[in-house]
Amino acid sequence: MINKRMQGLGEARSVIREIFEYGNRRKREIGADKVFDFSLGNPNVPPPAVVNARIAQLIAGEDQTSVHGYTSAAGAPEVRRAVADYLKNTFSVDMTEDYIYMTCGAAASLTVTLHALLSGGEEVVVIAPYFPEYRVFIEQAGGVCREVGAAEDFHLDLAALDSAIGQNTAAVILNSPNNPTGVVYGEGELRALAALLARKNAEREQPVVLIADEPYRELTYGAQVPQLLALYEHTVVCYSFSKSLSLAGERIGYIAVSPRARGAAQLYAAVCGAGRALGYVCAPALFQRVVASCLGQSSELAFYQTNRDLLYGALTEMGFSCVPPEGAFYLFMQAPEGDAAAFCARAREHELLLVPSDSFGRGGYVRISYCVARETIENSLPAFRALAKSYHL
Repeated sequence: MINKRMQGLGEARSVIREIFEYGNRRKREIGADKVFDFSLGNPNVPPPAVVNARIAQLIAGEDQTSVHGYTSAAGAPEVRRAVADYLKNTFSVDMTEDYIYMTCGAAASLTVTLHALLSGGEEVVVIAPYFPEYRVFIEQAGGVCREVGAAEDFHLDLAALDSAIGQNTAAVILNSPNNPTGVVYGEGELRALAALLARKNAEREQPVVLIADEPYRELTYGAQVPQLLALYEHTVVCYSFSKSLSLAGERIGYIAVSPRARGAAQLYAAVCGAGRALGYVCAPALFQRVVASCLGQSSELAFYQTNRDLLYGALTEMGFSCVPPEGAFYLFMQAPEGDAAAFCARAREHELLLVPSDSFGRGGYVRISYCVARETIENSLPAFRALAKSYHL
């Protein structure tokens, strides 16, 4: 027998991945320099020098058994301790290694956390637009994905959240800096959200958990990213080093459960149990030890900022309307005709591969990933101009 739902997920890959694979085929047909692929959030900046130095040090060391061998299921104790100390010292939050679980990147962090929280039928609130795989992760864990639209400026719509969060709400996923908009939620609105959740919790047996999805925390251009562990006691941080250290293919991250959460020890035990049940135990041992030496580091932000300024400036000058990105490496641009799929189809005629926003829970926009080579952006501008001209912008 075959699980038909799994078959369906395998046959209908994410829109982002489909566009990426189309781009690869098109590059083979007409040449990579003629295709402008802005689909995938795959960092195009090398890791910081400290990353490669630490890798070289570890693989040249004498203790190869522990470097490449199994760690504890939750991660090497010294690595978890390093992560906990970093969070405690950097953000002045309560944290110990007993509440850190090392994972295979952000997808594993989110999947494990959702399985730890959901028993079946509970709602998980997501802020639209949102990363499309949230829905897959939530539904596979037995939950219901409840979309709540962002405000007009793509910040939090607290009134809409107030209306949406009820007795069946288990968690709210918050992603800042945001994929796909590049918006960074400010401390004021996050404190207001924390107060709203505290008010809701007073009427509930179990508190609403705030899941902070943070693969882009270090990638900002002047904006400050408040630490939710310090603002709301029932927070679980799902962190990935994929973007900050340009290690997307290495699949390394962690879960941090707030020790202040109600039933924190039981929640962490559920995280460990979910990791066990899903097979997400003993995250890659070499890279556990690598990231423990690189906490708080990031790849060259100036590269992304230059790309952002170049693309945002050129597209708005052409007449396109874009959300000013404060972080991450995505540009959220409005489709002139209001139909994102139709706009992407017309863009494809100019070899511009953009992601329609419909699967992100918000129609009428496209996501443009600018973590690409500078030449790709520069060479794409005539194609964007032709596209703009076709709409008489």
